[in-house]
Amino acid sequence: MSLNYKHLRYFWMVARTGTIARAAEQLHLTPQSISGQLTEFADTLGVELFRRTGRTLELTEAGTRVLSYADTIFRTGDELIEALHDESVHATRFLVGCADSVSKMVASQVLAPALALAEPVRLVCREGRLATLLGELAVHRLDLIIADRPMPPHLSVRGFSHLLGESVLKIFGAAAFRERLKGPFPQCLDKMPMLLPGEDFATRPRVLKWLEEQGVRPRIVGEFDDSAMMKAFGRAGAGLFFAPGVLADYICQQYGVEQFGEAGDVVDQVYAITTERRLSHPATVAISQEAKQHLFRT
Repeated sequence: MSLNYKHLRYFWMVARTGTIARAAEQLHLTPQSISGQLTEFADTLGVELFRRTGRTLELTEAGTRVLSYADTIFRTGDELIEALHDESVHATRFLVGCADSVSKMVASQVLAPALALAEPVRLVCREGRLATLLGELAVHRLDLIIADRPMPPHLSVRGFSHLLGESVLKIFGAAAFRERLKGPFPQCLDKMPMLLPGEDFATRPRVLKWLEEQGVRPRIVGEFDDSAMMKAFGRAGAGLFFAPGVLADYICQQYGVEQFGEAGDVVDQVYAITTERRLSHPATVAISQEAKQHLFRT
């Protein structure tokens, strides 16, 4: 026995409308035609689907079960039609891993050009530690990694590092620090409460080296693996913090802090790590070009 989907549609419409007459109106058929098809459908299944109650038809137990399956079948069909007309279904998946030591705002600005291509792209972002993401890249589960350092040379992963840009680090803090920072910069940072990025950040050793070279010994009050949390503590006045100068306007506006200086030649770098020696993926090319031409000014 094979299922006749035309008969199933007629049954489904009668069950939903409650009468053969209403179903006939919806299907633009005669009541006699619907009635005959229902009888044939019930005979094929070998069960009674309806019992008559006055002028309406009431589903039998078997009819209720058939209706449940019919609902699923026709709902799935509707979803199929919608999916075929949804452009995102035809979009190219672009799998990106973002090292958790990269600022979320920097990453979003770097990746934005991928969504502006003529051909639709579905961006899939995953965040994690660089070593984990490199493993995903090695087995082609990622097309690109955004990182704050080049690929470590000791790893046996085939990959190539492409510098997208760099930005001088600047020092930010709550407005109350303006009165506390006495004397010339950066000596005024001495003994000031300071918030540092965690050990996974490539900028951490650069910042510590710079402070040492300046003869400045701030009071380290916090270390953070999440740059957004560090900025939130900075907004609350817990301490001064370093962040990429390319984000200075955004940081001051978003967190209500002020900029107090910059860390000389200490820079925050952003790399694209791919399996391509020369970039060829349209999204990656667009990201690289936009970053070098507009986002980062070196």
